[in-house]
Amino acid sequence: MIKEKISKLRTNIEISKEVFIITKIINIQKFSISDGSGIRTSVFFKGCGLDCKWCHNPESISFDKELLYDSEKCISCGKCVKTCPNGALELSDGKVIIDRNKCIACGDCIEYCLGDALETAGKEYSVSEIVEAIEKDNLFYEVSDGGVTLSGGESMIQDIYYLENLCKKLKRRGIHIAVDTSGYAPTEHFKRILKYVDIFLYDVKTMDDEVHKKFVGKGNKLILENLIFLNEHNASINIRIPIFEGVNATTKDMEDIIDFLKHNNIHVEQINLLPYHEIGTHKYERLNLGYSYDSFGVPSNEVMKQFQELYKKSGYNNTLIGG
Repeated sequence: MIKEKISKLRTNIEISKEVFIITKIINIQKFSISDGSGIRTSVFFKGCGLDCKWCHNPESISFDKELLYDSEKCISCGKCVKTCPNGALELSDGKVIIDRNKCIACGDCIEYCLGDALETAGKEYSVSEIVEAIEKDNLFYEVSDGGVTLSGGESMIQDIYYLENLCKKLKRRGIHIAVDTSGYAPTEHFKRILKYVDIFLYDVKTMDDEVHKKFVGKGNKLILENLIFLNEHNASINIRIPIFEGVNATTKDMEDIIDFLKHNNIHVEQINLLPYHEIGTHKYERLNLGYSYDSFGVPSNEVMKQFQELYKKSGYNNTLIGG
């Protein structure tokens, strides 16, 4: 009887804890085919510890809710300016100017925007709400060997209780879990969810720590340590290498990564070489952020094929361009 009461008490505490812990999500994308095997649902968490200069989801970097503005949709009616309770909006030369120091992304202005030019990034979800959204596509996962991909932003830097609880619930339902990560997160977080995750889609950008700091905002020491940790604990790993002219699109850069993988006996299921693209650059304008187009560029198809052959000759036969 006592054991049953204790067990019930623990369950009630866990349920209460779950109800009050929420996180912000940018998007729950259905029918994704590029974030792991089969048809997947990709959950994009808001918040990241890095600041990649090329990030194609800049609205996912901050942990705070943010207001996005699309000048091409704006009809310059000024209703949003009059509605804002904090006086954070101003109409100037037919465009809305957002004072980010005053804006709390409350969303009041969105309701009055006749051109649908405003939206918020960062909707709050409980674990149960995410699981409910994911379960709706169970049939697609079953017929395609798909599942869920936790992405971002950076999923691994979120509240670890939240993340662990989410993974537990998904695993109990037999849903395949992939984690798309930069690796820049506490090692303890990887320890906590390791047993629930089927595969890690792990970014490796460059072995040069100074280049990493320049373009990513942080050094790569923790990232490489976490990769070694996952490998030592027999995690399934896909290495994903974003490639940029002016950053890491050289044979030496690729050979340095190969040397690291081999020196540390990293077992890799697949390597994805990801050429830089400019998709998402318009989001910087919507957030009033600057974007440096001249620091890096798109590698040619010829260069990408050369890198692919280099990895294959080094024993990584399952090396793909894109994915």
